Amino acid sequence: MKSKSFFRASVAMLFLLFFACQKNEAQTENYNYTVSIPTQGNSWAVNNINKNQEMIGDDGIHNWTDNSLKIKTYFKTTQTGELTVGMIAKAETGASKIKATFNGESQIINIRNQSSDTIFVGNFETEQTGYQFIELEGIEKEGAMFPAIESFLLGGEAASDPVYFVKDDFYWGRRGPSVHLNYQLPENHGDIQWFYNEITVPENNDVLGSYFMANGFAEGYFGMQVNSETERRILFSVWSPYSTDNPDEIPEEYKIKMLKKGEDVYTGEFGNEGSGGQSYLRYNWKAGNTYRFLLNATPTGNDETDYTAWFYPPEAGEWKLIASFRRPKTDTHLTRLHSFLENFMTETGNRQRTGYYTNQWFYDADGKWNEITKMRFTADATARKENRMDYAGGAKDKSFFLQNCGFFSDTTPIDTIFEREASGTPPEIDFEKLP
Repeated sequence: MKSKSFFRASVAMLFLLFFACQKNEAQTENYNYTVSIPTQGNSWAVNNINKNQEMIGDDGIHNWTDNSLKIKTYFKTTQTGELTVGMIAKAETGASKIKATFNGESQIINIRNQSSDTIFVGNFETEQTGYQFIELEGIEKEGAMFPAIESFLLGGEAASDPVYFVKDDFYWGRRGPSVHLNYQLPENHGDIQWFYNEITVPENNDVLGSYFMANGFAEGYFGMQVNSETERRILFSVWSPYSTDNPDEIPEEYKIKMLKKGEDVYTGEFGNEGSGGQSYLRYNWKAGNTYRFLLNATPTGNDETDYTAWFYPPEAGEWKLIASFRRPKTDTHLTRLHSFLENFMTETGNRQRTGYYTNQWFYDADGKWNEITKMRFTADATARKENRMDYAGGAKDKSFFLQNCGFFSDTTPIDTIFEREASGTPPEIDFEKLP
């Protein structure tokens, strides 16, 4: 009798173990999922950015072969409590085992189904609202690839109120929100001939794909970029008055003309966001240093305006000419002064970056410097439609700041007016001695 009891207990134990192994495979219970988060727009390979374009596309996560990768999927919750997590996945080349971690708690998931199916991941507790992430790691696989994952499913109390994530426009969602400083100028100010600004990027915020734009105006922009692991640029561009994204379509009388350029500066044309004249200096600017930017606009009196940009790196100790462009069909001084911070690489849309914009001044036609101490904080359509909520801006001491990407939770209300402390000391620049 004892051996029969032992046999029955062993069978029962094996059954329980089998059931436990199976519960994370095809859906076995009717969980009430209320939110579906597409991995296409919300997931990143966080420890190898070069894998993002290869692995995350129109079908979500796929072509996943490397078990050293960590993949995070981000979303923002507004409620605490229990969070039920599932996913729609399939085994592309054979059964595999992966680990899913949320809020420090991990579950091992076995996936064998060869067509897309709903897989239960686990029930978790959330004690804080704000941005969260589910992290995936590959454990074992029979074939060449770990499973393809189309989306994550959320239910429970923590998913009962709005959950924010990228729902559409995935390219822009993966780039992250762009944020802007719209400078508020005194009423009845004179014609603006010169615009001066400074930028400091804190250490570890010079993230690949960042554009810290200093001197923006109605017809163009001027600032500094991180273009690759080995290249950085000081970029100055002026739009053509002819509306097209293809510079080859611009009639000759509407083309931006290059008047002069600095040493080692590239000049040419750009497209895909309007078209016009472009210039850049490859320059290895450094996080932690403060860089100065100066822009001039001079109408020629012949329905043309000349725009010229200079850059002052503290390492060189002198102003460097970037370029001077002539814009046809234009008779204006500088207008709509602004700065912005954007990320132009989808692969780094999960990395936070911050820039400090300091000591803004404009020089008017009466020969007087005027300090700019107010700005209106704005953000792009990705932020305004609440696809991404990781954006911020404001004033800190004598600087304005902009921050985006990285899935931080504290958001600045769009269209808020901020005022910084005045420095009271205008820049000392001898315009006649500029190169």
